[in-house]
Amino acid sequence: MIGLIIRRLFQLLFLLLGISFLVFMSMHLAPGDPAQIIAGPTASSSDLEAIREDLGLNKPVMVQYVDYLGSILQGDFGYSYQTNQSVSEAILTRFPTTVKLATASMILAIIIGIVAGMISAMRQNSWIDVSSTTISLAGVSIPNFWLGTMLILLFSVNLQWLPVGGLTEPWYTVEGIKELILPAITLGTASAALITRMARSSMLEVIQSDYVRTARAKGVKRHSITWVHALRNAMIPVITIIGINFGSLLGGTIITEQVFAINGIGRLMIDAIAARDFPVVQATVLLVAGIFVVVNLIVDIIYAIIDPRISYE
Repeated sequence: MIGLIIRRLFQLLFLLLGISFLVFMSMHLAPGDPAQIIAGPTASSSDLEAIREDLGLNKPVMVQYVDYLGSILQGDFGYSYQTNQSVSEAILTRFPTTVKLATASMILAIIIGIVAGMISAMRQNSWIDVSSTTISLAGVSIPNFWLGTMLILLFSVNLQWLPVGGLTEPWYTVEGIKELILPAITLGTASAALITRMARSSMLEVIQSDYVRTARAKGVKRHSITWVHALRNAMIPVITIIGINFGSLLGGTIITEQVFAINGIGRLMIDAIAARDFPVVQATVLLVAGIFVVVNLIVDIIYAIIDPRISYE
């Protein structure tokens, strides 16, 4: 297990290096001039040159990239072209909000998805199974922006039960929980649907295996077979779906943050791309890539904990 962690950490370094190069080059090759955006449309050519020199944009691209890598190794991700705020500070300010939203959404998705999937598998071809399958298909198909808008119209505008948007209050307060409900439902619906479908198919495969039939023949109670013997083996593919979805949620819940006016990583990234804010875009993309690798590593470790037969040595 220690060897796996060390290998993955080395892979993470090379992955981040490659991603940093691709993002850096793509941002510099894309049309548009950051100096023009910063100075405005009425800026003179001398003003633009002064801005480019101040930001180092007048140097060759490869020289800029090497300078950027040197700054990263020192823990310096630069300053935002828009706000002149430290990029590290901007990310640290917004990332906890994204973590709060992603965690709430994933907890909701896991609870609904696993319970619905297991019940659907144990009641195969019943009205419960058909209803669960239909709802999960709808959950995957409904766009987040439409679902979020409909929830706002119903619960915020018409019923006035919940706030329209924003995540400004602590999650452990009543107002903080109210703020989380609609964005968490919007963001977690698709994940819950995917987990439901995967849990159902995995559980159906497990309950048809020989050891489950043997347990039934010995008179083991159905409840014990389902939640003690079958569930553990059925969880392996479900954990994969959970890990992938949680990594993507932590990487930036762009649409949901836009709909509910939440100042998270996703919204920061979109604003930075629109403004050609190179340092912010590069840092947020590296953060997303690092999150995916770390989450996949955690998933692999959980595999070995759930199923001792899995070995990475």
